[in-house]
Amino acid sequence: MRLPGLSVLVVFFLIATDPASAAGQAADRIAAGKALAVAADCVACHTVQGGQPFAGGLAMPLPMGDIYSTNITPDRQTGIGNYSEQDFANVLRKGLRRDGGNLYPAMPYPSYTKFSDDDIANLYAYFMQGVAPVRQPNRAPDFPWPLTMRWPLKIWNALYLREGAYVPKPGRDAEWNRGAYLVQGAAHCGTCHTPRGIGMQELAYDETGVGYLAGAPLAGWQAFNITHDRDAGIGTWTTAQIVQYLRTGNVPGKAQAAGPMAEAVEHSFSRMSERDLNAIAVYLSTVAAATGADTAPRSTQGRPTDDYVAIRAAAAAGGRTPAGASLYLDHCASCHGMTGAGTTDGFFPSLFANSAVGTATVSNLLQVVMHGASVNNGTTHYFMPAFQTELDDDEVVTLVNYLSERFGNGRARVSAAEVAKIRTAPAH
Repeated sequence: MRLPGLSVLVVFFLIATDPASAAGQAADRIAAGKALAVAADCVACHTVQGGQPFAGGLAMPLPMGDIYSTNITPDRQTGIGNYSEQDFANVLRKGLRRDGGNLYPAMPYPSYTKFSDDDIANLYAYFMQGVAPVRQPNRAPDFPWPLTMRWPLKIWNALYLREGAYVPKPGRDAEWNRGAYLVQGAAHCGTCHTPRGIGMQELAYDETGVGYLAGAPLAGWQAFNITHDRDAGIGTWTTAQIVQYLRTGNVPGKAQAAGPMAEAVEHSFSRMSERDLNAIAVYLSTVAAATGADTAPRSTQGRPTDDYVAIRAAAAAGGRTPAGASLYLDHCASCHGMTGAGTTDGFFPSLFANSAVGTATVSNLLQVVMHGASVNNGTTHYFMPAFQTELDDDEVVTLVNYLSERFGNGRARVSAAEVAKIRTAPAH
């Protein structure tokens, strides 16, 4: 039996609710895209300090000169406002601009290529509808000709780009696959933590490749080995400790984030969901161990010092005090304590049982002494002042080598030439 009145009512209901439903779906896409942009840490490279979000202009030093991040706001003149969703996908998966020109792989498209179609659509919705347009012209690279030519990048892509969305691994559960998708793709952990080859390509893009996440130098810092190796990597860390480090940048007795990692915590990891952080930790806990220069866990090195007792005795007797110990007491002890144990709450970390001091590579310790450290995880702001203007090169050498000897593994050493190089390089 036909019910025309009911049919009309149903049609009216569908028409009346459809706009709201469409608006809700659009809002969901924008929200999902924003979460992905956070996971990908887009703001870190595409925003200068004090500038408009995603308007570009951040200098990225390379051996041949500086390149500058681009405007990725939806402005039609200077941003990506004229990009179609396919144009946008080509940027992420192929490293291609709308005009077909190649991007430099400082843009981590070798990782972003693993985005799913749905996530690319979500990101596109966010950048086109959830980001304010900013009219700010892009800046050309500071390269001499012929290094400005981009056609060689086509060869680079042919040799090194492994294009294609992430394919879930059979035999692994959903949480592991989610972690793999994030680590290999959006979070692009390998961009910093995987060694590079002769073409400046990452040696591996997933856990099946040799050297994946085995650690690498990065703009004067050392991105640590984050494989499951118990000595060189994070094999002694629990998944809960990995999550805590990503969320806060601080795990007392293990490590504190500084430099580029502190930026990643501040802009990205601290804003991600607990579900995604747990997935990342689960995946990292399974990455095959890769050995390195550290032959014992970085966080088990060193011991507290009682040098302050000898200094007081020498001062009382009118004798000469050791230079390293004096510099430590003058510049470090007020926060890290007379013995180097830090504070009980971990706000000011212990200098022994500390990754930056316990490693065989002095890079990170030197950077922190020179440039300081800062990480704001949204709840707590951990910080350390810079000493590059207070200490000359010889004093920095003396202090850093003292810290390594007293609180670290004792093998790491820095020279005056290394200090001078760091002093003149841009801070990161």
